[in-house]
Amino acid sequence: MNWLWDLLSNHESVAYTVLIYSFVISVGVALGRIKFFGISFGITFVLFMGIFVSHFGYVINEHILHFIKEFGLILFVYTIGLQVGPGFFSSFKKEGLTLNLLAIIIVVTGGIVTVAIHYISGTSISTMVGIMSGAVTNTPGLGAAQQTIKDLVVDHSENSSIMQTLSTGYAIAYPFGVIGIIFTMLLMKKLFHVDIIAETRLNQLKHKTGSTLQKIVVEVTNPALVGKELRVLWKIMKFNFVVSRVKHDEGIFTPDKKYVLNEGDKLLIVSSAEDMEALESVIGKRIKIDLSSEGRKQNIISKKINVTKSYAYSKRLGELGIRDKYGVTISRVVRAGVEFIPDRNTKLQFGDTLVVIGEDANIIALAKDFGNSKKQLGIPHIAELFLGILIGVLVGSIPFQFPGIPVPVKLGLAGGPLIIAILISRYGGRISVTHYVSSSANLMVREIGIVLFLASVGLGAGDTFWKALTEGEGLYWMLYGVFITLIPLIVGALVGRFFFRLNFLEICGLMAGASTDPPALAFANQSAGSDAPAITYATVYPLTTFMRIMGAQLILLLFF
Repeated sequence: MNWLWDLLSNHESVAYTVLIYSFVISVGVALGRIKFFGISFGITFVLFMGIFVSHFGYVINEHILHFIKEFGLILFVYTIGLQVGPGFFSSFKKEGLTLNLLAIIIVVTGGIVTVAIHYISGTSISTMVGIMSGAVTNTPGLGAAQQTIKDLVVDHSENSSIMQTLSTGYAIAYPFGVIGIIFTMLLMKKLFHVDIIAETRLNQLKHKTGSTLQKIVVEVTNPALVGKELRVLWKIMKFNFVVSRVKHDEGIFTPDKKYVLNEGDKLLIVSSAEDMEALESVIGKRIKIDLSSEGRKQNIISKKINVTKSYAYSKRLGELGIRDKYGVTISRVVRAGVEFIPDRNTKLQFGDTLVVIGEDANIIALAKDFGNSKKQLGIPHIAELFLGILIGVLVGSIPFQFPGIPVPVKLGLAGGPLIIAILISRYGGRISVTHYVSSSANLMVREIGIVLFLASVGLGAGDTFWKALTEGEGLYWMLYGVFITLIPLIVGALVGRFFFRLNFLEICGLMAGASTDPPALAFANQSAGSDAPAITYATVYPLTTFMRIMGAQLILLLFF
């Protein structure tokens, strides 16, 4: 067994480093799946496993530790940006604006409570930012704070000490951060005297005409439209929609905009739900008839096509001449889980899913030109992924000088890649940048990044964690974390309930999203007996993620 002792005692060897990281991550992830009173810590248990291992002397070379931690953080925030980017800007529309405003109130209140405790208790602002990141269960915020400390503190020993207290504060506050959100949900349920069945019914009524796309069949009864070309509808309406099928007499076909409307024509229209009433008021009356199934009998079908050829995403739809060339209609585009109606100015992106309506032979011809290759979708675009990371790191390293701030402000290794990923995933198709990463590949890279980061944080914080709990101010830090967890959530829930009239399910989703906490979302969904809280969670998650990362840096720059 001498070989094993030699392996574990040589802390500089590659084999030892790989062994320790593999042990910490595998055991940490396994233990994180165990539920305590219905709550599990998930992959965050990797952090505590790292603390446990390092406490017994199994430490990693600090330079290797630093590299792995930063590289893991970059992978995590970049793939997060790719995921949330497509929905980031759309989340500010209509009801999403209210929900994001409430999320901002929660995040800002947490920052105010953190700074207030710093001045009242005399605890260093760097420690408080670590506690804040743990109290709101936001790991990227911790990474961003550590990056900022690296820029603010030049002295190596002081820098290392502050980094350790940051990580320790995070680890101490994190457990209640998870439990506290669930506790607040239960408290609000009791305070509001919530009837889950009634709240679920209210939520269904509120969102029955939500922002998702719907289909209706409208019969042309407005005499002003009879004899007019179909294109006149888009001149009257100031929103986007698609007429995917027309039934005239007994025939069903996909029309072009030059089709002349007749009284009694039945139009199958795809539009956002809130625009349906306007369409009915102009065209005629809604009727219950299934043109989709009737159309199939006449070889008018609907298929989903994936964009995998540059021919399809190198031009706008108007330039491709879809209707004239193929005789089909693209009724919807699904991009990164977001469904929308395209227009002639829409530029497709690699990996887009198109809902195409027309005759089978015509759809096959379009699919051939557009690619529709499952194999291509499965190929990871490694070059584009690392090109985006390259640009993100460069942007994150650009210094910005602001009056009153002692050092230049940088987006850092967390902020830079995050912002570039959001912009590329949202606008990359306009300049033919292929950013596509399949959901499974994105999740794999993201999970690898976060477990590497958490393991590194834990392995670097082992000594200070136990000392803070047993000899230092660890219990006080835990109490500060309780305040930072509870006060913002309670404020946000009360404002949402009494000023914006949100139902309980929306409030639960808001609290989980504002804390970027999947375990809390799972608890909310389980309590509601549905996925209703997930709608609010998804709406506020992108902006909250961005604010948590940038907020941790801003507090340090202003108060360090």
